[in-house]
Amino acid sequence: MPPAMTLLVQVFAAVLLLTLDVGVAVGGGGKSLVLSLERTSHAGFGLSQLRNIDRVRHGRLLQQQPAGVVNFPLLGTYDPFLVGRYFTRIKLGTPPKEYYVLIDTGSHVLWVSCKNCKGCPTYSGLQIELQLFDPSNSSTASVISCSDRPCALGSRSSDAACADHSRCGYKFRYADGSGTSGYYVSDSVYLDTILGNPSMSNASAPIIFGCSTSHTGDLISTDNAVDGILGLGRTGISLISQLSAQGITQGAFAHCLRGENGGGGVLVFGQTEAPNMVYTPLVPSQSLYYVNLQSIAVNGQNLNIDPSVFATSNERGTILDSGTTLAFLAEEAFDPFVKTITQAVVSKSAHAIFSRRNHCYQTNSSEMFPLVHLNFAGGASMILKPQDYLLQQRASDGSTLWCVGFQNNGKMTILGELVLKDRMVVYDLAGQKIGWADYNCSLPVNFTNTSATTATDTVRNKADESFPRGGRADNKNSAHYRPHKLTLSFFTFLLHSMVFFYFCRN
Repeated sequence: MPPAMTLLVQVFAAVLLLTLDVGVAVGGGGKSLVLSLERTSHAGFGLSQLRNIDRVRHGRLLQQQPAGVVNFPLLGTYDPFLVGRYFTRIKLGTPPKEYYVLIDTGSHVLWVSCKNCKGCPTYSGLQIELQLFDPSNSSTASVISCSDRPCALGSRSSDAACADHSRCGYKFRYADGSGTSGYYVSDSVYLDTILGNPSMSNASAPIIFGCSTSHTGDLISTDNAVDGILGLGRTGISLISQLSAQGITQGAFAHCLRGENGGGGVLVFGQTEAPNMVYTPLVPSQSLYYVNLQSIAVNGQNLNIDPSVFATSNERGTILDSGTTLAFLAEEAFDPFVKTITQAVVSKSAHAIFSRRNHCYQTNSSEMFPLVHLNFAGGASMILKPQDYLLQQRASDGSTLWCVGFQNNGKMTILGELVLKDRMVVYDLAGQKIGWADYNCSLPVNFTNTSATTATDTVRNKADESFPRGGRADNKNSAHYRPHKLTLSFFTFLLHSMVFFYFCRN
């Protein structure tokens, strides 16, 4: 018998004995487990197709590892007189390039401006360098066609798909009247994952995102231009949903938007913790982050507002939206809110100055303004200090004005950056709840690393530190795996390797 064949038989016998042991452990009752080996033919496959098959397989292998935490340092500020938005950088393509994207829990899709874009800004008043994504310059990019299964997923989050019956297209319209359109591509995203204790690992993963070729409205403005938007909604096309489905991170994320000292903050994919965190359930069967706001109290007294004003329906509801700068109240809640605030401060010598859209008060200090409680289902309250609902301005005579940051919004209530800043806000998709706690967003963020044993580590939030570096695929996945699955995968791989070795030698 040839030496190679002898080695193959020996290895096969050893693996068979181990397999029987595993079969007893898995099946119990003395039952064995039979492994059937088949060699798949890849005849007729092109190199790009084989590469995609390998990428999918690598994702399955990596799913046997514990999920990590992904850290995105933030830039920007809530202040509408400065930036009025928070954004981060993300690395896409091979070789990876960095793109600035707004963080937006009020939309679903990650998209960036692409080559030959009509209306895309070429420079930004934010003093950042803008980039255009070019799929032809990435060795891992592929265009999603109408016949591809991911196209159906993307079409649920856009106004149009497959308009030209070839590329899977999209068209988005935003509440401010701006819009973007383009087509979906698949490519690699590069991440820094934190696995605990606190080891760092570069990771990459295949994702689907938008390649925008046309902008309209405010998106063509250069004042605060960025490369795109990072949609973080609850649908399967959002980046957090795609990464959690691959097991790279858990089904949760959090942001901490620093309000003062130049803004900044952190966005974390993974389960985070903060002292005194309170939670309220998410409204089920919604694509955005709807919650049940039940009442509003000023100075401890509930306002006379019918609770149905906040109830979720086709036209009403309350959402948390990190892409909205200010905050908006349904009209039936806005009027009593402003009236009660006015009564509280005018009695303390503040002078009210109202216009059609602005409700301001002339006074040197905000200390006289009352606390506001937003009361949600489950007993959770969000306590708003004056700086959480007021904006400081200067009058023409140089005096200080404090203006209500909440705006009249007809039927919807939207809690934007003005309200969400200086809090750790946790979006727990797996647990179907949202939590928050007051937090100093310049401090490290605590997170729970779900693995065989649970450990708590920290993410340091320094926006001026280096942003995530790209690297080789080493992403980690769900901790909810059984050890025997990894064992069987290893022995299956070993058998395939020995068979391949034998036939190569003969």
